[in-house]
Amino acid sequence: MRVIIIDDERLARKELTSLLTELDQVEIIDECSNADDAIQKIEELKPDLIFLDIQMPGKDGFSMLEELSFVPKVIFTTAYDEYALKAFDVNAFDYLMKPIESGRLKESLDTLIAEQEQIKPVVASKEVHRKFDSEEQVFLKDGDKCWFVKLKDISLFESEGNYVRVYFENNKPLILKSLNNLEDRLDKHVFFRANRKYIINLNWIDSVESWFNGGLLAKLSTGMQVEISRRQAARLKDMMSL
Repeated sequence: MRVIIIDDERLARKELTSLLTELDQVEIIDECSNADDAIQKIEELKPDLIFLDIQMPGKDGFSMLEELSFVPKVIFTTAYDEYALKAFDVNAFDYLMKPIESGRLKESLDTLIAEQEQIKPVVASKEVHRKFDSEEQVFLKDGDKCWFVKLKDISLFESEGNYVRVYFENNKPLILKSLNNLEDRLDKHVFFRANRKYIINLNWIDSVESWFNGGLLAKLSTGMQVEISRRQAARLKDMMSL
């Protein structure tokens, strides 16, 4: 995969170059420190992918994209999460926060390569729908609002038809996702399927008491109470018992 790095900070370009040189499937064909130089290089070299900083002197990353006649895949790299919504509005492939983590970078590139090579759907699915670590930060969007939130700060997921309501701090955004799909991507040692409607973060449980029909009632530190079905109560006891 032929790549151009575009960033006005020399140190940022150097750090990203160092991460990319560890990946066999990537060839860095050029670096640019400003948008005007980058436009010329992109039109001339036609890379498969560009890593694009957003805040640059003169033209920012968004303005630069508007001037391109040839637009490769774009992964934004920035220290500011305030541009996330706009980045996805311009169909960016991904959005990486600085300092960029090598694991997160590799996952993004693996997904892109899987798409380009058009490998078997089941294999591509494993790359696209990767497992989330509870320490990881995820992007959420509801209407015009967006957030970056760590999974460990989410206390509860609630199914609402074809949507899932996400509870964190004083926010409760709706995302277009099924609870079953979400469950497959979460750490099962942290996020537990209480019943058909809820997934709870076990670290947010203050107390548990016996409930009707052999079930349990989990009381969260947020004040919410969630019933754990009899079947899931048995699983929870088996998973958490010494």
